[in-house]
Amino acid sequence: MKHSNYCVIMAGGIGSRFWPMSTPNKPKQFLDVLGIGKSLLQMTYDRLKKIAPEANIFILTNASYADLVKEQLPQISEKQILCEPVRKNTAPCIAYAAAKIKAIDPHATLVVSPSDHLIIQDQRFEEIINIAINSAEKHKSIVTLGIQPTRPDTGYGYIECNKNEHISGGQVLPVKQFREKPNLETANFFLNEGNYLWNSGIFIWQAETVLEALAKFQPHLHELFANDLSFYGTDREQENVDEAFEKCEDISIDYAVMEHAENLEVVVADFDWSDLGTWGSLIEHLPKQDTENAIIGKHVHLFQSKNCMINVPDNKLVVLDGLENYIVVESDNMLLVLKSENEQLIKAYLKVAEQKSPDFFK
Repeated sequence: MKHSNYCVIMAGGIGSRFWPMSTPNKPKQFLDVLGIGKSLLQMTYDRLKKIAPEANIFILTNASYADLVKEQLPQISEKQILCEPVRKNTAPCIAYAAAKIKAIDPHATLVVSPSDHLIIQDQRFEEIINIAINSAEKHKSIVTLGIQPTRPDTGYGYIECNKNEHISGGQVLPVKQFREKPNLETANFFLNEGNYLWNSGIFIWQAETVLEALAKFQPHLHELFANDLSFYGTDREQENVDEAFEKCEDISIDYAVMEHAENLEVVVADFDWSDLGTWGSLIEHLPKQDTENAIIGKHVHLFQSKNCMINVPDNKLVVLDGLENYIVVESDNMLLVLKSENEQLIKAYLKVAEQKSPDFFK
């Protein structure tokens, strides 16, 4: 690995769709959702330490989660935990991280990754990331990873490549355009066309490249975080960063940069990937019984039930009968029993539950 490689793990989200395990006090990136003894954040860190020296890995999180990061990653220093005082989406976070790292190393190349993705094939991930790093450095381009779709998924954004491209793993292709999360009919069209990839939300670029893009397309954001690099690494850093977050717009990096930039490339990623946005997205990654039930919990007993996902603590005895296509999750005296097909309604259900039972949401 190169000493100019840096990784930024974005770990500030709430993960409300993984309720009741994921709560504002301990969101899903800090949870062992697979029941393997490691949180998603810890798995992400272990994967990225093969890409960059461990001293070059930074965790970007909400200030309220700094202690959770220290607890789960005791091997990193406090200087490697970058705290946002308020949530303002991904563009301000990336502007902060890129500016800080450029102040450390003007030639730095950044891998920016969410903390809650599930990637099983670590070796192939490393190979694909190194292809992306080499292209970002050679072409001064903004690079993202595009996942070859396996189904017409409506929960992901898509990346459109040129129609005549023969798409295969490891290719570096120009990006034609980014497409928003589609309806099912459009997702089926994307899949059948063959030149659309899932947008992984993993980005690779040189710090200088992304800051130049921010200066061009989001000058106010660039001014707040990158006009003056002298305060980074000093006692004034957090105060200045807090002030910048208070003044900046709430905007994603996709809207801020990716939809405007022209020097965009995508590396076709052919490893098994999920952004674990919902309980349903987790099911396919868990071992299943003959009845296609996926179970986490030592004392779960199902009868006349199939195609269910059950996640309960090991010290709970659970007996279920007659369920088909259900999600059942118990955590901290909160229980979710939900038809799989209604999973997109969980935020609306929680809003009602919070209004009627506010003590459980403090």
